Amino acid sequence: MRPRLVFVHGIGGPRRTDRELAEWTRSLASGMAAAGHSGQARRLEDGDVEGPVFAYYGDLFHRPQAQGGAAGPVPAGEEEEAAVLGELLLELTDALLADNRERASDDEEWRSRHKVLEHARAEAAPNGQEQGALSVARRALNVATTLLSLPPWRGAAQWMLPKLMVRDLAQVARYLARAEPDEAGATLDRRIRQRLAEAIGQGPTVVVAHSLGTVVALETLHESSTVPVPLFVTLGSPLSLRAVVQPRTVPRPTATPESVVSWLNFWDRDDLISVRPLLERDVRPNRFGVVPVSSRVDSDGIWVHSATKYLAHPAVAGPIAEALARAASGERG
Repeated sequence: MRPRLVFVHGIGGPRRTDRELAEWTRSLASGMAAAGHSGQARRLEDGDVEGPVFAYYGDLFHRPQAQGGAAGPVPAGEEEEAAVLGELLLELTDALLADNRERASDDEEWRSRHKVLEHARAEAAPNGQEQGALSVARRALNVATTLLSLPPWRGAAQWMLPKLMVRDLAQVARYLARAEPDEAGATLDRRIRQRLAEAIGQGPTVVVAHSLGTVVALETLHESSTVPVPLFVTLGSPLSLRAVVQPRTVPRPTATPESVVSWLNFWDRDDLISVRPLLERDVRPNRFGVVPVSSRVDSDGIWVHSATKYLAHPAVAGPIAEALARAASGERG
């Protein structure tokens, strides 16, 4: 059986799945060719790989009652979601400060940047007089405005407005809040995982997940433990955020799904989401001893969190090409 290739997206606004699938496929094929796997790249572009499938769940984040986002990213009353978003802002700014501190010792530009990050950290900290979801929304907008004044995020098309950054980070909070049940009682996070499980199917599957999609994919693979996964790839993952994401990820403690034969985790130092990238420090092995193997990649440009930038990198695309070839030939790993 030919291996299936499934892409899992992360945070962001509405997407056209046909366009996203074409862009992700094209970027991955480019990276495969650059890594010396031109034959596999041609097979991917020619459709000689089962799929690829773009597992889309972004529409599930739509809130019909929202009017242009004027009320903020978190409606009043959603206290758990607000708590997650507030903690996420604190951990992100703390991690950015820690990383910047390493660079700032002998460089005036980085020392100046450090002052801005300290201001963002102060904005992220809760005020004892402010409570509730709307106060978190206000703090989030202030933090986003400050962070987006700094390179490399200044001028990024993804987050031209601070409220877009807050909207996207709020998606992480909404998923981890385990709330928003539908008429059948299925919470938002469960409905998202159901989408991915349907995309994965039953055969051998190479799963390539990005951003929030890495959390979704990890939890889905734990629930779909009979589906063989020769390779699990995580890109720009927030899974290593120890204060916010790890304590809320199921199962606890965080572990490699039993069906995963190999797990590769890639991060860019300028990626705002994967600020603590070394997953192998925090993830327990499965019964085969598989743990994530983290590797740093460096991309050019302003917005390095893009999935397509990761996929076009030879260090990312090469192992995917090799895993697809091995799975097609029936090898385990």
